[in-house]
Amino acid sequence: MTLARATEQNASNAADDRLIVALDVPNVLEGIDLVQKLGDTVSFYKIGLGMLTGGGLALANELKAEHGKRIFLDMKLFDIGATIEAAVRGIAQFDLDFLTVHGDPYVVRAAKQGAAGSDLKILAVTVLTSLDRDDLDSALIKDGMIPDLVTERAGRAFEAGADGVICSPNEAAQIRALPEADGRLIVTPGVRPFGADVGDQKRIATPAQAIRDGADHIVVGRPVHRAASPRQAAEDIVAELRSPQAQRANT
Repeated sequence: MTLARATEQNASNAADDRLIVALDVPNVLEGIDLVQKLGDTVSFYKIGLGMLTGGGLALANELKAEHGKRIFLDMKLFDIGATIEAAVRGIAQFDLDFLTVHGDPYVVRAAKQGAAGSDLKILAVTVLTSLDRDDLDSALIKDGMIPDLVTERAGRAFEAGADGVICSPNEAAQIRALPEADGRLIVTPGVRPFGADVGDQKRIATPAQAIRDGADHIVVGRPVHRAASPRQAAEDIVAELRSPQAQRANT
């Protein structure tokens, strides 16, 4: 292989931090195993509540400090303001990248106070991508179409100081069009490569569509870690993110 060809191949295999792989596995050992399988194909990982009791925070610190990975801690914090502020202040000392809280304005404001002086980005959860209108009705959430409710919550979270929001890819374009969204992050779970199992997600899109519609990062879990070759699955997603199909109309 020529040097030029080798350089081209390495560039095509390089990580793209628009892809965040969710380490939705039971424990640290399985998390480390998946990270090793993915190697330099993935630079950004999400660690959520399911992993927390299995050593998730220790894994987050190890991946950040020893392997140079970016870390999204998906805790979806929700409590009184003083508790949120204290919890976020404690998390901020670990030099992680993203943290989720519920998108209620008082929660966002408290989280931003807790993150003050750090580089931790506070992302506000709008409406979970596993929920539909029937779920919201059961929870006594006010009437309205989900895209409109998500956009309204996103706007209020931005006004409260959120660095970004979590929403399904179905709402990314509507949120990106908000004046308040200028310079803010949109992170979309519920992303499934074409033909992948939908699982428990109800509002989904392909990686290219999510980026084209305004997302800055996509979160993908099961389609990667349940694949016969997780590395190949991640490489295929990165290739799609770099394809013409993922280009936004105004870029």
